[in-house]
Amino acid sequence: MEKVMDQEQRTLYENIQATKEQLSQVELEYWNLYSSFTTLEFWVIFLLFFVAPLVVLYFVIDRRRIFLLGFYGFNIHVWFGYIDTAGDRMGFWGYPFEMIPFLSGNISLEAALVPILFMLVYQWTLNHKKNFYVYSLLLSVLLSFIVKPLLTMHLFFELHNGTTYVHLFILYVIIFLFSKLITNVFIKMHRNAKLESELVEE
Repeated sequence: MEKVMDQEQRTLYENIQATKEQLSQVELEYWNLYSSFTTLEFWVIFLLFFVAPLVVLYFVIDRRRIFLLGFYGFNIHVWFGYIDTAGDRMGFWGYPFEMIPFLSGNISLEAALVPILFMLVYQWTLNHKKNFYVYSLLLSVLLSFIVKPLLTMHLFFELHNGTTYVHLFILYVIIFLFSKLITNVFIKMHRNAKLESELVEE
């Protein structure tokens, strides 16, 4: 039997949908006025925060470990994207200039700059046998207390409702630790499967 919403739920749901549509229109209007292709800020975001990191990654990534690094970087992208979007929607921070309208958060940071920086730190620690956690912690400090304040200074980022750079630091640490944990779990499963395959062949 088909489930039907009661009238109160239906009314509230339709109000939410209508509010989303209105917000999308306002965001598009704002983007056209202040953050579209005709603005300097758009090209700074697009070239400096999106294209440049991808170009650097193409030339410097260790192709012997490309799937490992890519998997880890994708994890950073996913979890950072979720948290960044949630923080933006809940009013903890915001981006006065964005590359793409309708998408909460900052796609250039979520999809390129931040994941690639963490990937390159991971690669460097592997190639030079350094402590991954120490250097990822240092990168989190750099992003939270240097990069984000610089973005704030140039109006690319704003904190709201009592959010501080310390909160951002904690979130970066949680993101890279969780991403590394998932990566380690998949590495272990792959090794176990490989070992089982070798035992079967014997």
